[in-house]
Amino acid sequence: MSIEVLAPGPLTTVQDLGRRGHRHVGVPLAGALDPGAAMVANWLVGNDGGAALLEFTLAGPALRFDRPARMALTGATAEAWFTASDGTRDRVPHGRPVTLPAGDLQVSGIRSGARGLLAVGGGVDVPVVLGSRATDLRGGFGGMHGRALRRGDRLALLDPPPLDVAATTAPGWWVDPHAREPHAAPIRFVPAPGTDRALLRGFSSGYWHVATDSNRQGVRLQGHALGSPAAAGASAPVAPGTIQLPPDGQPIVLLADAQTMGGYQRLGHVASTDLHRLAQAAPGTTLRFRPCTASHARRLAAAASARLARLRLALETRP
Repeated sequence: MSIEVLAPGPLTTVQDLGRRGHRHVGVPLAGALDPGAAMVANWLVGNDGGAALLEFTLAGPALRFDRPARMALTGATAEAWFTASDGTRDRVPHGRPVTLPAGDLQVSGIRSGARGLLAVGGGVDVPVVLGSRATDLRGGFGGMHGRALRRGDRLALLDPPPLDVAATTAPGWWVDPHAREPHAAPIRFVPAPGTDRALLRGFSSGYWHVATDSNRQGVRLQGHALGSPAAAGASAPVAPGTIQLPPDGQPIVLLADAQTMGGYQRLGHVASTDLHRLAQAAPGTTLRFRPCTASHARRLAAAASARLARLRLALETRP
């Protein structure tokens, strides 16, 4: 079975949960920017949570399935329609397993959020590079030849389930791993040791807007410029979630494709449980930040892991 890319959308890449264990030699994490939504999408179609799937930004792809398949959409909410080989057209719902006959899937513009995930039963089959199938756009490896999908690409599936269906079917229930989160709440971060208190007050008391040049490497913030930061010192390790302060006073929050070293001043580190909210912040979104302790951030991460574990158990035990 294969999936043909009819139209790739603005930015659609093959991702999984990332390339862990290689940052000490300069290899970024990569992987889905909303890992919770990626795992749920995979669980919905019967895959392992770390299976390769598609991540799309602002608008989705158009895909042709040459055989019946089971798929799921999670993350940002987007309109999706499926046209079967016989011409029947059905809306594809969000957050649930959808069984499709052969035909064409069209995922249009995102209505809420910035990045959606599309999983297909069996998982996308691309070569494993350094333990992961994730696309590293900056390094140019992993995924589909280290790049975003293009029209005419064909994606193979590892182990697609045998299906014999003539129409689009989906259950009445749906799931959303972030359904109960207050989207307008401040992004929590742990201040960097020794950071000037005036800078921290200015950062956490202001309103920041997501800049249009934000990408998978980092969210660029625009607002009232903070005081001139100290001159960049020797490069030091950075990671997804690190808040950097360039000389222009406009902070950058690093995401999954971030470099492994950086010389900009560091204001702190975003709690891991809030990173997906930054990934889902479309250009123009207003954000606020609130400091918290490292122990509080660890409790938040433990609670998020527990919620995902309960959700996985519920999906595994559902008839």
